[in-house]
Amino acid sequence: MSGPLIDQVIQRIKEASKSYYRLVLIVGLAGSGKTNVIKEVSTLASVPLINLNLELSRQMLDLTERKRILQLPRIVSEIVDKTQGELVLFDNIELFFDVNLKHDPLCLLQGLSRNKTIASTWNGLITDGHLTYAVSGHPEYRRYAVRDFLTVSVE
Repeated sequence: MSGPLIDQVIQRIKEASKSYYRLVLIVGLAGSGKTNVIKEVSTLASVPLINLNLELSRQMLDLTERKRILQLPRIVSEIVDKTQGELVLFDNIELFFDVNLKHDPLCLLQGLSRNKTIASTWNGLITDGHLTYAVSGHPEYRRYAVRDFLTVSVE
């Protein structure tokens, strides 16, 4: 099952390298296989896979809530800058959606993807041309039109 998905992700990464926002989202619900797909891409491309929740938690642990809000973009930018090469792979990005951080997760990813190609898992669905995260009514719910980034659905 994942062989064609891996090929599709690799193809989207190649396509993204020519775009303004060099962003590829691997979209699916929890347990759908997103992590397995991006791990395989990591192995094939010889690029490290970054557990973003873990890295952010380490760096923001001692910060006040206000400093977390202010420094989130800088911290994530530094994580990306430390990565060798033109491709950065993210998994576990749920911390981006914390309403207390007061940032738009997709905007953060798009901003990061201006200088390097970013491929990231995204826990959600694509329906009717829209990307969602969480369910309507949930505090972390997000809904975006699918444009200015590429997607691969594992559903």
